[in-house]
Amino acid sequence: MSTRGWLLFAAMGVIWGIPYLLIKVAVAEIEPATLVLGRTAIGTLLLLPVALLRSDLRAVRSHWRLLVLYTFVEVIGPWFLLSHAEQRLSSSLSGLLIAGVPLVGALLAWATSHDDRPDALRWIGLGLGFLGVALVVGFNVAADDLLAVGEVGLVVLGYATGAMLIARLRGVPTIAVIAASLALAALVYLPIGIAQRPATLPSPQALASVATLGVVCTALAFIVFFALIREVGPNRATVITYVNPAIAVALGVSLLGEPFTASIAAGFALIALGSFLGTRRRSVSPSARLLGETGA
Repeated sequence: MSTRGWLLFAAMGVIWGIPYLLIKVAVAEIEPATLVLGRTAIGTLLLLPVALLRSDLRAVRSHWRLLVLYTFVEVIGPWFLLSHAEQRLSSSLSGLLIAGVPLVGALLAWATSHDDRPDALRWIGLGLGFLGVALVVGFNVAADDLLAVGEVGLVVLGYATGAMLIARLRGVPTIAVIAASLALAALVYLPIGIAQRPATLPSPQALASVATLGVVCTALAFIVFFALIREVGPNRATVITYVNPAIAVALGVSLLGEPFTASIAAGFALIALGSFLGTRRRSVSPSARLLGETGA
């Protein structure tokens, strides 16, 4: 992976490692639908004026069906499900479960005969990363939390699908896609988000969490993530979800007093190794390289 790819990868690992903590803080006082509305509305307010000034929105008109599908699987469904799940699950566990995205992405790529199908070594990397997550989680999920775990499972499927869909929007300005997607999601959640708004003003911590989710983890995050997908491809881009759990657990341990065990330490080592192997480029045979260079 290129230097630029690694820098984007590191940035996304941090930016999308902190939402789990912020969501956990916010949903203690704010309903999931209202939280999603606040997050998408802030992102829309930041990015839509830029898209309008640059006339970028016209570029998405011919791709509106794909944009609607992407918005549903990447934002409308997952953000509500994740927020709802975190009303029961810890921020650390939620972040760790999301680490299944690369494996699901690889399975989807194989099923759809995508050009970026992983080779044997990258499969090993994905497997090691998943094993690391399993060690961290420790299979200690209470029976009454299975519904929340299932919700996060749907989030994993949505994120993996969204990464593949966005790769089909090459050539469409990034700001236009993000702004249109966030605006659509905000409109969907506007009625229920307003109806479920808190009766009293939430605490400064909850309001700050929503603001950070909207500015950093939404507007900025999507810009960086799109750049990462275009740099390394959709499947390698989703391997950031092997780094995000490390950030999520570190924040959960330091700020929320969640436990840090030997299995977590061992799991982190496997996650790091899995990320390295999972993001490597496949070797290309000389004949295949020649065909690529000649445009065949």
